[in-house]
Amino acid sequence: MEYTTLYKSPLGNITLASDGVAITGLWFENQKYFARTLSKETSQKNLSIFNDAKKWLDIYFVGEQPDFDLPLATKGTQFQEDVWKVLLDIPYGTTCTYGDIAKKIAQRHNKKTMSAQAVGGAVGHNPISIIIPCHRVVGANKSLTGYAGGIHLKVSLLELEKININQYKLPTKGTAL
Repeated sequence: MEYTTLYKSPLGNITLASDGVAITGLWFENQKYFARTLSKETSQKNLSIFNDAKKWLDIYFVGEQPDFDLPLATKGTQFQEDVWKVLLDIPYGTTCTYGDIAKKIAQRHNKKTMSAQAVGGAVGHNPISIIIPCHRVVGANKSLTGYAGGIHLKVSLLELEKININQYKLPTKGTAL
């Protein structure tokens, strides 16, 4: 059984999910892969983990770095889990590239190289947006690509962290996101 609750953020409604102990999901309304990992049996319930997550999000959405961690429980392949762990190491207010993550994953698995595209797929399927900061990942050419919630949300989250968006290239109309 998983539990859900709604959080009204300045950027739109967010659904939070939990197994009762840890956060298992965080999705913006209508985002790609919305609730993909959520179990079929869910119930809305007021849980202390949700209160903690809402406090974390309240701090984040006023433009500050939360000073505590939340227990997280993701459900993915081993490769996805490895990528999501690397995402957690990206410092607040900074970005890295898909290629940077691919290099780290390759090193951890004693491989010479790793596909940045494969990393992009794992990043895009991150079930706990914001807290696992997939919005901090950019293209090698400083392009803002690949955010399941939409580029407009990625830009807003980066600006919230005081990252200068002017250094990045926004996708042109007609570009696949």
